Amino acid sequence: MLIKAARKGLRAPVNLTWEITLRCNLSCRHCLSDAGAPRADELTTLECKSVIDHLAAHKVFQINIGGGEPLFRTDFFDLMNYANDKGIVACISTNGTLLTEERCRDLAAMKDIFLQVSLDGVDEATNDAIRGKGTYQRAVEGMSALRRHRVPFSINTVLTRKSFGQLEALKEMAAGLGASLRVSRFRPSGRAKCCWKELAPSKHQLEQFALWLQGDSDVLTGDSFFSLTSEKRRRLGLDMCGAAKMTCCLAPDGKVYPCAFLQEVQFMAGNIREKSLDEIWHTSPIFNKFRELEVASCHSCYRFDSCRGGCPAVAYHMFHDISQPDPECLMECLSN
Repeated sequence: MLIKAARKGLRAPVNLTWEITLRCNLSCRHCLSDAGAPRADELTTLECKSVIDHLAAHKVFQINIGGGEPLFRTDFFDLMNYANDKGIVACISTNGTLLTEERCRDLAAMKDIFLQVSLDGVDEATNDAIRGKGTYQRAVEGMSALRRHRVPFSINTVLTRKSFGQLEALKEMAAGLGASLRVSRFRPSGRAKCCWKELAPSKHQLEQFALWLQGDSDVLTGDSFFSLTSEKRRRLGLDMCGAAKMTCCLAPDGKVYPCAFLQEVQFMAGNIREKSLDEIWHTSPIFNKFRELEVASCHSCYRFDSCRGGCPAVAYHMFHDISQPDPECLMECLSN
């Protein structure tokens, strides 16, 4: 019932992706947000707490905190504790290089908090070619500190042409650190537009990845790969794009978008400095467009009721048209 209702949009988002800063100490080649320097107009501490109050009042279950590097905000722990006190679960994406013993100790004192530490290779050479020299060692040290302080976390790796052959090794590495493996989909947004042809997994790799996922229910994917996975695997999670239906994205400057991978001018649904998130959620023409989106060319596919045409973000970045089918869907892989 929830999934059927979600196809037309819930009363409020179940979770919110919130990029709380664009400041970052890394320049990862595939960064979806082209992060590095902070915006001059990022939300203040008081504005962020007002957002949290609003989310709690509308029973938003979870916030996915990202950036940039969230730990660069001097009020990071203040905001996370505030969200904790309001009963909101926080899932924090970090590059891991700023995870000191003191910070891990502070994280361990929180409840309802989970970290995703980015790593794009099981070895230094593979990871550092994407994330920068020295990042592998610093991220591993950060994850070791998380383990010592018993902070729950996962290794988050983006599926690329380079990391595909290391997935099993990454899963073993995660297990050795007392963590799980989460695989995210590579989408051509932000800086990733410049390295898409080089790093995008091949159709054969995507097909093999779908088979690998089918045999391992412990690997996490969020809703990234619903259009790529088998019927059995898809039953474990969301089987459609949740943008503007179950989730949305809040940018550092207060702008709201359907998802983090579509932070383009034409998809800006509003700004919380001008309207409440609730008003934007219910009245935005952009959000309504996503809720009514139909990928007509996919109607004849037997998997249409499951994936609804796949990821609109990939379709937009590849074809500049969200009504086009996901070019990396499982059926496309199998037909070539």
